[in-house]
Amino acid sequence: MSCIDQTKSMIIQWGMIFTLIVSVVLAISVGAVSISPIDVWHIIMSKLMGQELSVASALADIVWDIRVPRVLLASIVGAGLALSGVVMQASVQNPLAEPFILGIASGASVGAVVTILLGSVIAVNSIVIGVPMGAFIGAIVATIGVLLLAGIRSRMSTVRLILAGAVVSALCTAISNFTIYMAGDVEGIQSATFWTMGSLADAKWDGLVLPMTIVSVVTAYFMSQVRILDALLLGEEAAITLGINATKQRRIYMGIIALLTGILVSQCGIIGFVGLVIPHIMRSFVGAVHRHLLPVAVLFGAIFLVWADVLSRVLLASGDLPIGIITALMGAPLFMKLLFGNSQNFGG
Repeated sequence: MSCIDQTKSMIIQWGMIFTLIVSVVLAISVGAVSISPIDVWHIIMSKLMGQELSVASALADIVWDIRVPRVLLASIVGAGLALSGVVMQASVQNPLAEPFILGIASGASVGAVVTILLGSVIAVNSIVIGVPMGAFIGAIVATIGVLLLAGIRSRMSTVRLILAGAVVSALCTAISNFTIYMAGDVEGIQSATFWTMGSLADAKWDGLVLPMTIVSVVTAYFMSQVRILDALLLGEEAAITLGINATKQRRIYMGIIALLTGILVSQCGIIGFVGLVIPHIMRSFVGAVHRHLLPVAVLFGAIFLVWADVLSRVLLASGDLPIGIITALMGAPLFMKLLFGNSQNFGG
């Protein structure tokens, strides 16, 4: 990559960091109660610095206790899902791969739903399994199922992987719906339904630590793996020529992505198509070299989901629209374009 390309990539990264900060402030100011972005900035800085507030305490409570955690969770989840899409597409050399399409998110949702509705009877050594652990187990099982189905009797291909993902996703959706239908706990049913459509409405400060930590650690790890991801994207033979055990690396990466997906789904339910849309958009700006693609995809994924959440809050006067619906409406057209197009910039 030339110096010009390097400079362009850095300019885009810094531009996205600035855009993300502005987007967060503007998103916090939007809602049933409109708050000036200047007041939002003052409230945030006052809370961080421990200074006395210069605005009404009621507005400060709305901003700090309700909107800031929600917007931060949106940015964390968006970054994590975009990262997952980039890594999965390189690992399986498939432009259509992402946790939602391949059924991993659906598997995580099954784990979360079963844990919510049957948590009182699921225990290991008298320790009740939590929702994050249930989601992680579901994601791992779904990942193994997809890889096994796609590799039965022949070499794994794009078509077989997508079909295997569709089968696993349909099966997981059926299990989730059956579990919800048979449950007698009304409150549990409402909570479980939340996981099937995706929502950030229940974001709390104490729920940000785990996903923020996981996304940060996984992002740092894959930034150290960019050369291997480039080799995997070029194909099995190229990876072997460079001394890379493609099968081993693919399993490690898919396991890490299953962990990441499980944690994210446990916090906000299924939010599809982010991992599909963002990597392809960013490749058109910075190319397919992962040293440049990964950071911009993570940043743009955060920006994308912040504004998708804003839409979910303002489109209906009566309440929030599940954010999974918003991302599906935005991502489905691009998915069809990729499915029937030639994906020229993938691996280019």
